[in-house]
Amino acid sequence: MATNDMDIEETARSTQANLNYLLPGPDINRRFVSAGVEVNTGRYGPYPTTIRDGRTIRGHFSFDKHGFQLLDAPTSVADFRDTAEVEAKYKDEVRNAVQRAYGADLVVATGWMLRTSGAIPTADAADAADAANSKPYRHYGGLQPAAGEVHVDTEPSRQLAAARRAYDQARPGGPGFKRFIISSFWRTFSTPPQDCPLAVCDARSVRHDEGTPNVLWVVDKIPTGDDMFAPMDDDAQLAAAIFQYNPDHRWWYFSAMTRDEALLFKFHDSDRSVGWRTPHTAFWDSSFHDAKVRESIECRSIAFFE
Repeated sequence: MATNDMDIEETARSTQANLNYLLPGPDINRRFVSAGVEVNTGRYGPYPTTIRDGRTIRGHFSFDKHGFQLLDAPTSVADFRDTAEVEAKYKDEVRNAVQRAYGADLVVATGWMLRTSGAIPTADAADAADAANSKPYRHYGGLQPAAGEVHVDTEPSRQLAAARRAYDQARPGGPGFKRFIISSFWRTFSTPPQDCPLAVCDARSVRHDEGTPNVLWVVDKIPTGDDMFAPMDDDAQLAAAIFQYNPDHRWWYFSAMTRDEALLFKFHDSDRSVGWRTPHTAFWDSSFHDAKVRESIECRSIAFFE
């Protein structure tokens, strides 16, 4: 890291928090997701970590160096809990904002999800049964808890094929692409300061060889015990990358984000000569005595450079 970068970054306020990293454990790593519940087979342990607040130096961060930036991103969505309104407006907003931020030729917004650090309402048994019988749960447009472990939502070896599928669907017969970036566009819409914000890891502090695949299974009912490790076609599923503790990791967040700001950070950049992925996790921030429940929306996208 350049000396001037270090000098600027050391001016930032910092806080201490425990981040959950992957511990030694089973060779099979899976994340089971159902309505309002996420369960990992891997074991995670808390590691005391310094997390710096980039609020006062927000202009210092760049996608190519750090893998993330805090953007001014006004939104026309009045109620992010209104699924119909989000569906009608938000993907277009994200698509336009990501295209401006990266200077990409094409951006495909894929899916969105709400998260909260507070309690998640549960339907009664009859309502839950009706929902399960009418259609399977999808990891899209629902409400989930804040992500509690250090991860990246994409596993590198599977992303070129995913990008090709998305490009061919969005641009049939197009000229093709030379580079693609898969990202998350993350916005908190609850009153600041939030009790459980998102921390992102400086891409320069992450080695290329780090990360263990964690296979995503969206299920109606979370399995238990040995059933979590039963033979399954993991190779055909989406997967994230989960991380073991590395003291070189350098963590950042932006305190007291408003609903007209968004944190754009990379899951996967096909150009690995720059900062190409950003591990991240939620954490409990003890900096503010008046912190409020965090409610947020994340929208994933793929940016293409033709």
